[in-house]
Amino acid sequence: QSFGRSVKGAMYAPNEPVLDYNMVIIFVMAVGTVAIGGYWAGSRDVKKRYMKHKRDDGAEKHDDETVDVTPIMICVFVVMCCSMLVLLYFFYDHLVYVIIGIFCLAASIGLYSCLSPFVRRFPLGKCRIPDNNLPYFHKRPQVRMLLLAVFCISVSVVWGVFRNEDQWAWVLQDALGIAFCLYMLKTIRLPTFKGCTLLLLVLFVYDVFFVFITPFLTKTGESIMVEVAAGPSDSATHEKLPMVLKVPRLNSSPLALCDRPFSLLGFGDILVPGLLVAYCHRFDIQVQSSRVYFVACTIAYGIGLLVTFVALALMQMGQPALLYLVPCTLITSFAVALWRKELAMFWTGSGFAKDLPQPPLVIASVNCPQLPKDSNVPASQQEAEDMANPTLHVKELHSPTLTAEEPADNDTKTEQSEVSITQSEEPAGHSKDDLESNSLNLEQKQLE
Repeated sequence: QSFGRSVKGAMYAPNEPVLDYNMVIIFVMAVGTVAIGGYWAGSRDVKKRYMKHKRDDGAEKHDDETVDVTPIMICVFVVMCCSMLVLLYFFYDHLVYVIIGIFCLAASIGLYSCLSPFVRRFPLGKCRIPDNNLPYFHKRPQVRMLLLAVFCISVSVVWGVFRNEDQWAWVLQDALGIAFCLYMLKTIRLPTFKGCTLLLLVLFVYDVFFVFITPFLTKTGESIMVEVAAGPSDSATHEKLPMVLKVPRLNSSPLALCDRPFSLLGFGDILVPGLLVAYCHRFDIQVQSSRVYFVACTIAYGIGLLVTFVALALMQMGQPALLYLVPCTLITSFAVALWRKELAMFWTGSGFAKDLPQPPLVIASVNCPQLPKDSNVPASQQEAEDMANPTLHVKELHSPTLTAEEPADNDTKTEQSEVSITQSEEPAGHSKDDLESNSLNLEQKQLE
């Protein structure tokens, strides 16, 4: 009333920093998870190949199970991811609790898998529970493993109850998320670089489409991927998806007074390149390349993540991390294989030995015993027949040689030498793998 329409009001908001220190924490967690998961997965896979004769406990056998990914499984997985993302965009308030429940279950399994190797080293709690007919206890698990399972389930339940506590719940979520990623990297196995390339390229297109293309298809102009990952602004539940690593902003921003902002990194940005890192480590051990593939791919992942952070700071909008991670890791792995002239083996995975090779057979000719010469046959003809019919001895390196049987009829004189083949018999109580492993320590003896 006093100034008319000439009065204007404005609110001041200080500029937000381009980068936050929490990016360092996210970088360390992501690169550390990929490096540890890839190293662990490769080491356990190769150990299982060469230690098949070792008889482990039933629970340990279950932990060692892996799933080989086929191209059909990759296509089905991508279709399921697309369908779930679209359903979450339209029915977020109903499906978010389903995702939270799945995360609690998967995180408890992953935490159990990561902690069980350390718990098995403890000398206490080796006793088993009594005989029973309960569904999951009839195998009589050890007390220490049962306590570990209760602990892992309790941690997941605590997070599920206090998941919206911004002060400390993110620490528990990140710990469970890292355990889940390590479990997946250990369980899922890509057998060839061709499969790795197919998976990474398909998810590369998936990530770019749902971040950069979907804003042109939605009414609000928002990216479906960013909207689902951060939680829709019009959500009635105000729940957030737990399938991310989240770290609060560490700067002293005035915006933090009303709501605590977080920086997010999806599990897919860790798992997808991590499967390639695990493949590189397995191939390293098989071809004895001093882990050059593993180190190069891990460094390439770290560089790709740094490029992602730079793009995030420059564009000030959510970035598809696979847009930068996939080219860095794939091109680096391809270049290393090309430089070492192992691209054919690296592409098809032919460097992997599915089974241990059979011990070689050494066939050598030896002098046949002097048979009584027929006086009616000339000496030169007798020597020619001896040269044409040598005695052969076949010896396997991994088993003792039996005495060659050389039957000769004393009553009937023959002019041809007998051929005796030494057969090997496996010792009782020893498996084929035991013989193969023992053969590595035996020296080849001169055949008699």
